[in-house]
Amino acid sequence: MPIRFIYMTASSLEEAKRIGRELVSAHLAACVNILPQMQSIYVWEGQLQEDAEVVMIAKTTADRTTELIAKVKSLHSYSVPCIVSLAVEDGHPPFLDWISRSVER
Repeated sequence: MPIRFIYMTASSLEEAKRIGRELVSAHLAACVNILPQMQSIYVWEGQLQEDAEVVMIAKTTADRTTELIAKVKSLHSYSVPCIVSLAVEDGHPPFLDWISRSVER
């Protein structure tokens, strides 16, 4: 089963934890890593912005990615949240198998 890491950002640690709990509880992700206190610099609606954000990395399978993204969008405070899927090309087989088993339907 192809594995995906889903890179996301959130506005706060509380929002990231809420989203992470929902994803793992629904078996959409085997695990969600939360990395607080990232600084983002970007242009939004023509204005240069600098904000503190929280990074989330969810581990899932390719066949659960669409549903995971939809769930995150429904829970997220941003109108255009950062949610990107990154293919995992190789890794420790027992770990990759654990991800697959954790998100089986």
